[in-house]
Amino acid sequence: WRLEWKWDGTRAQIIRRAGRPLIWSRGEELVTDAFPELRDTALAWPEGTVVDGEIVAWEDERPMPFSMLQRRLNRKTMEPMLFPEVPVVFMAFDLLEANGEDVRDRPLDERRRMLTHLLEGSDGGTGASDIRLSPAVGAASWDALEDRLEEARALGAEGFMLKRRDSAYGVGRTRGPWWKWKVEPHVIDAVLVYAEHGHGKRAGLFTDYTFAVWDGDALTPVAKAYSGLSNEQIDAVDRWIRRHTTGRHGPVHEVEPQLVFELAFENVQPSPRHKSGLAVRFPRMRRRRDDKKPGEADRIETLRSLIRKKEAPAT
Repeated sequence: WRLEWKWDGTRAQIIRRAGRPLIWSRGEELVTDAFPELRDTALAWPEGTVVDGEIVAWEDERPMPFSMLQRRLNRKTMEPMLFPEVPVVFMAFDLLEANGEDVRDRPLDERRRMLTHLLEGSDGGTGASDIRLSPAVGAASWDALEDRLEEARALGAEGFMLKRRDSAYGVGRTRGPWWKWKVEPHVIDAVLVYAEHGHGKRAGLFTDYTFAVWDGDALTPVAKAYSGLSNEQIDAVDRWIRRHTTGRHGPVHEVEPQLVFELAFENVQPSPRHKSGLAVRFPRMRRRRDDKKPGEADRIETLRSLIRKKEAPAT
């Protein structure tokens, strides 16, 4: 197995074809204009080159919060000032096409050697370029690797990617040759304060919830979540919301602050766009805490203490 850090960025492919580089997102959107530094570096690649990797906001040789990268995504026009404010790197981890030849059926180790050779021309192998080889993670045993997993959050990574060295490049969610080994999520207890109807089959039910924690004597919203409950649990919460709605703000129903839920999430980042000053990444409901009263929910200081501090660079 080959092990690499699982970076917290956006998946993309850089394609050098027809005399120019193109950068495609995982959502099949052309994002070349958002990352001109990556485009310019890829100009030196041979025709017929396709590299798979992760675009990561990067400063002082470590990842920046994902919220910084979002400033360069989903924009109709790019402001040049954003480029120095949000520097990025492309962590290349696979080669799909070389000199116009499809190499996806070759073993991963062979593709990795070819990728290393490609990036050596732009110092990708040494880490001096904004397109660089995603470094391998070493460990003497599985137990030692589990110990290294504890480093991931401090390094700004989500965990590991495990890839069989003899594996071909698969399309879609290829289980078996590639595995994600993610760090355990953070967990807090929060109070349900707002609810909205869902979409599609859930359009008639309240399924989208806003949760708050205590900031002094007041509840401050910190996260929105809509996943994690079974259909039976959603039905029960829906009935409760209809009986305990205290006000409406357009589609949003304000409810009595009585229900406590355990939320799991990946990390917390400072955010001036949110009233709480915090952005909670990938929140989801683990369970309804009927054993807890609202006053026993967590405080905002708990979330603030989880904001990732700058530590040593990732290796």
